[in-house]
Amino acid sequence: MARWRIPLALLSCLCLALAYEDDIEVNYADNYYNEISQGETPEPTPSTTPCRAPDLTKWDKIFSMLENSQMRETMLLQYADDIIKVEMSSVKGEILRFLAEYEGSCGLAVEAAGRRAAAQVEARLRETLSSAGGGSSAVEEMLRELLSTVQSQASRLAKLESSCFSSPGAEEGAALQPAQLGGDGLEGLLAALQETRVELEEARRSSRRRYLPAGCEMALLFPMRSRRIFTSVFPDAPLSLSSFTVCMWVKPNAVSNKTVLLSYGNRRNPYEIQLLLSKASAFLTIGGEAHLVEAAGVVKTSEWMHLCGAWSTQQGLASLWAGGRKVASTPGVAEGHTIPDGGSLQLGQERNGCCPPGSGSRVSGFEGGFDAKLSFAGQMTGVNMWDRVLSQNQIGQLARREGEGCQQRGNLVAWGVTEMVPHGGAQFTN
Repeated sequence: MARWRIPLALLSCLCLALAYEDDIEVNYADNYYNEISQGETPEPTPSTTPCRAPDLTKWDKIFSMLENSQMRETMLLQYADDIIKVEMSSVKGEILRFLAEYEGSCGLAVEAAGRRAAAQVEARLRETLSSAGGGSSAVEEMLRELLSTVQSQASRLAKLESSCFSSPGAEEGAALQPAQLGGDGLEGLLAALQETRVELEEARRSSRRRYLPAGCEMALLFPMRSRRIFTSVFPDAPLSLSSFTVCMWVKPNAVSNKTVLLSYGNRRNPYEIQLLLSKASAFLTIGGEAHLVEAAGVVKTSEWMHLCGAWSTQQGLASLWAGGRKVASTPGVAEGHTIPDGGSLQLGQERNGCCPPGSGSRVSGFEGGFDAKLSFAGQMTGVNMWDRVLSQNQIGQLARREGEGCQQRGNLVAWGVTEMVPHGGAQFTN
């Protein structure tokens, strides 16, 4: 009986499996709903054409170039300033280390040098005495002068020695032997000091190129030569003048055969007053180029320089000043002439076309307007004008680079007060 029970159980399990076979469906394939099946092609996406930027005008390109140039100049100046700070701190550290090492032994070195000098002088005296024989009056006079010189040098060495020993750290240096810093050591010390002086001078010149002179806080930048780039000036009083002085600081990038710094004129004569540069010379003209004064060899590019021009109708005395010194003076320049009012004053150009188009009042020969070859490129600051001739002391005060010349303003044109309107890319910078 037990023999038949097992097959019946197996049979029942088999029947149960067959009964569920139709209800369970197993799918072992991967199901990706985002998959692109074979034979199907994706729908083409519409292509979008990017918006085309409008064409830049010539002025847009020029101003973009100016902005990029200004950014590069600012970065270079900042980099140069950082280098100067590092170099100055390095030089300061070298000087401090040098002082810590040699300040105590300078007295001993001076004493040793004095002893050697005294021995040499004494030997020379003996030679002179032995060669004198009878001892003439001329030899005695020479010996007295030599003895006086030796005594003077000994006194100076004693003062120097006492000042060295009175400095801090002299007691520590007293233990040093004179042989440690003899004549060779003094020569090395002198060479090191001279080298340090050269480095400090280079750092000072670099710093002076970075900052504006005479306490000025801003400057006019003329970025390039162009007939459109200039600055109009509107004086505070009428320019009906029998004398004047005009001064300015200029830093030209380049100088042509005729570079205009300042120009004043009217319809009848566009060249009443002109301050010009030509290569290495400066010119001041009154009433036209036939009446001028020239100062040769005063112009340097890429460096700040102070220029003044003065004129008086009495005797027609015209003068040019560079760096606070009178470098040229000529009498008989437009003697008895009076500068008329009603003209236009500009910086960086000359107005050689007096009137607007279509007015019918143009002066014959001056129809060209501004000329790019005459324009100024560089920087300008401290522009002032007076209705009198300034004294030498006053001009010297204005020309002091480390002074406050920009605080002394003219009564006709005052830097930082009188209205000045830049045109065509000229701009104020600080």
